[in-house]
Amino acid sequence: MRITTLFMIKRMTLINVLRPHFLFRKLILLLLVFQPIVVAKPPVTVKLRIDRIESETSKETLWLPYAFSTDDMGLTLGLGAAASGGFQEQMTLGTTLFGGEDSKGFGLGMWDYRLKYSNRLFISVVGMVGDYPLMRAYAPPNKDFVDGNTVRPGSNDSKFDHFIESSGSSNWWDLQVDYVLPIGKAKKSPISKYRLTNGLPSNANTHADAWNPLEHGTTILSVRQFNRYQFYETDDESIEGAIHAIELGLLHDNTDFPINPTVGNSQYFAFSHDAAWLDSQSQWNFVEFEASQYFSFGATELAKQRILALNFWTAYSTSWQVNTNERNEVQVANNPPFLEGATLGGFYRMRGFRQNRFHDKAAIYAAAEYRYTLNYNPIKNIKWLKFLKLDWIQAVLFIEGGRVAPTYNRHVLYKDWKSDVGFSLRALTAGMVIRLDVAKSNEGTNMWAMVSHPF
Repeated sequence: MRITTLFMIKRMTLINVLRPHFLFRKLILLLLVFQPIVVAKPPVTVKLRIDRIESETSKETLWLPYAFSTDDMGLTLGLGAAASGGFQEQMTLGTTLFGGEDSKGFGLGMWDYRLKYSNRLFISVVGMVGDYPLMRAYAPPNKDFVDGNTVRPGSNDSKFDHFIESSGSSNWWDLQVDYVLPIGKAKKSPISKYRLTNGLPSNANTHADAWNPLEHGTTILSVRQFNRYQFYETDDESIEGAIHAIELGLLHDNTDFPINPTVGNSQYFAFSHDAAWLDSQSQWNFVEFEASQYFSFGATELAKQRILALNFWTAYSTSWQVNTNERNEVQVANNPPFLEGATLGGFYRMRGFRQNRFHDKAAIYAAAEYRYTLNYNPIKNIKWLKFLKLDWIQAVLFIEGGRVAPTYNRHVLYKDWKSDVGFSLRALTAGMVIRLDVAKSNEGTNMWAMVSHPF
């Protein structure tokens, strides 16, 4: 049996919660290494140069070992490296190599390389290959037709234990080209430059309370070509296929500091299409829209920042079809695979549920986070931890809700929502936000180690 899929971020065991000091140290090492390998939501980001007054140079180079243990992965050891600000001020290079008793992987990436013949074109390439001991797919097997009364795996009413599980491998790569439009804040320069003091920008965007893309904020047009290779097989059923799709996206970001916004807003609209090129077997289309808003409540004696962050996301597959035969059996056709499209569950949306837990033709999602940035830095005066370049720690409370549906109808989308609540510890290290989220839903408690805010 084998599986090939995108599932590269692992669910950490709650046993580690009982060892917070060990977990905190390993979390920082793990996330700094995996930072370049992770795809953000949305995948388009403002092009930045970060200068920390605590650092003598804007060039950052990291060589870090890491270790973690999860239910799905077992004990895993690895080594990673990352470098930024060297070849180009906004560019990042990263790689990681890890292995365990039943797992191994290698990742390599380059982000925001500015093409020499254009001041505003940036290219990013990232890919990863790996073998993993345990994978799960909340998706139906490859059958032409099924009984019309069958609850499809991954649908909003599907059961928690209705999935295919096996060991396998992961192979994927993305190629992305971004064009920073010569309007708003980026009219003179496509790169935003920030100077940080104790992790706070001294030159933040002062027009974050306005919305006029022609005058304020950064607007980026993006084209992303992404590839996924997947095959799930058990004793009596299988799911197989490949993806060679293109995403056309438009981002407008008018926040004071895109890495850690305190005020302002952002919007992202995208259209994705797979034309069944090469070995991709299905044609499908997908449209999505995401919006975030941030409110600052200022500083206190104990807090550098108090932030309310709100997020809304909705998605729809325009190509998704349900065919019915003479026996009243149904077949889903021209739909994105469960790893893409209108999907909820995992480290970005609905963190109280397993990765890609829900999937259907349409989706809606909303979240609120209260982010409390502490004045207290527990490792500020610990010399042997200076290499982490940790500027602040943030405590976060969050709540999420949403659902997937077979139709984009408000009477369906706005009832029977799934929900979860959670707590997060986050830190700014060398200009990067890392986070450890713990979320609880009616299907259990999940812990996620990740880089960047979820929105």
